[in-house]
Amino acid sequence: MKKDIILCGVGGDGIVSVAKIISDAALNLGLNVKQSEIHGMSQRGGSVFSHLRVSSEPIFADVIPEGKADIILSSEPMEALRYINFLAPDGVVITNSDPFVNISNYPDVERVYAELKKLPKLVCFNANAIAKELNARGNMVLLGAAAPYLEIAFDELEKAIKSIFGRKGDDVVDTNIRAIRAGRDAK
Repeated sequence: MKKDIILCGVGGDGIVSVAKIISDAALNLGLNVKQSEIHGMSQRGGSVFSHLRVSSEPIFADVIPEGKADIILSSEPMEALRYINFLAPDGVVITNSDPFVNISNYPDVERVYAELKKLPKLVCFNANAIAKELNARGNMVLLGAAAPYLEIAFDELEKAIKSIFGRKGDDVVDTNIRAIRAGRDAK
């Protein structure tokens, strides 16, 4: 088993939390994990991305080479396009369709969607709308949508959420689990 995952978004979207959940679930299964993350200007709105490598074999580098990512998981569509050069030919992009327009020169959203639709494997949906219905965060909905591509049992992701968010109380854990289940079922 080997998965190279680029997680990207903007500061405050919870991309680092998603990376932690996947990493913890993989480690609990005895898999090898390497991660490199760049927070940049990670205050609300700054670009954030993480290289996450998970494998049953040893991993010698934490950075994913261009053209080798199995999954790009993005909290907003333009960020998905920003890292598209990392996507493997048979890779999948999973992105929130709800743009975070925080710069004056944000490209035309319809052109962004048109570029994404050219990809052979794309999961693009409004994760924020689903999250809002659940009083949850879009990052957890996106994690649920990515789950079938991770090769990590869904219950292991739920266990990682319980472990990571357990100190915040049952309500937080339950909300996050409802959100990943909703993302898994959204496609």
